Amino acid sequence: MNSLMQRYEGNPILTVDDLPQGIAYYILNPGAVKFRGEYLLLVDVFHRENSIIFWIARSKDGYHFKFDPKPVNWPKAPESEGWEEFGVYDPRITRIGDEYIIMYGSHNMNLGTRIGIVKTRDFEHFEHVAFASEANNRNAALFPEKINGLYCRFERPFSGGETSPCDMWLSFSKDLVYWGGHRPSLQARRCNNDSLKIGAGAPPIRIPEGWLEIYHGVTGTCDGTTYSLFAVILDYKEPWKVIARIKYPILFPETKYERYGRVSNVVFTCNAILEDDGMLKVYYGASDTCIGLAEIPLKTLVKECFEPYKFTYALVGKTIY
Repeated sequence: MNSLMQRYEGNPILTVDDLPQGIAYYILNPGAVKFRGEYLLLVDVFHRENSIIFWIARSKDGYHFKFDPKPVNWPKAPESEGWEEFGVYDPRITRIGDEYIIMYGSHNMNLGTRIGIVKTRDFEHFEHVAFASEANNRNAALFPEKINGLYCRFERPFSGGETSPCDMWLSFSKDLVYWGGHRPSLQARRCNNDSLKIGAGAPPIRIPEGWLEIYHGVTGTCDGTTYSLFAVILDYKEPWKVIARIKYPILFPETKYERYGRVSNVVFTCNAILEDDGMLKVYYGASDTCIGLAEIPLKTLVKECFEPYKFTYALVGKTIY
């Protein structure tokens, strides 16, 4: 394998077979947190009724998960907001104080996707906060600290279809409801594996060097697209400034469960958990079908962000920088 991250040998860690028989077609793209001594995944479940719902899976050790008996009782938005939610997906969970703020994709069959915000304290009771973007915006991830006194989030506005070029933006808010100050943050790179579009993965993690962001990058192929994972380090106070950015994917779709599925050649994450021992865990959707786990020591990842990623081209025996 050529990926920088190490896959868990028991991958995939969750499939539809872990849910009641016949209830779902696919599972994918969980949000993840450590909560009250457990690892908790908030999983996208592609239900047989052709909608996506959230379902929680729990683990004591971070490797062996079991789904709750029932899906999440997701809050219904007030009719006054004028937005009927037909499906939810790709939750990114940020802890601020005793609250967990969840930014997710809210889908309307006629109007498209916009950013929804829900909060919880116990992952049993959920409260709707707002639909906090216009349509055609997704991949929102909230910073765990305010920037210059304001909530700050990544977002990814887009136009056209799934193969439209897209970059990552930042926006700011006083109250999590009304957002402004939109500005570009990170751009796709030509002639690279993140050349077509990019989007936030995990909520940013504060490390000594700056904000660590694990994001997904997409490139076009002869018969579709490939989704990989990348890392970037951003400035503390001005997160639109790049400190260091890895050139090559840290996780690339190589295994059978990553290469073949509902959407082939996809690794996609909405989370990253930094352990006390410095290991970074990433739970990811594989080919929009199942869930895998990959890990990497933080110090290794930071080093590779600042230095060219080195790999060996075995056929000629040369090291390429």
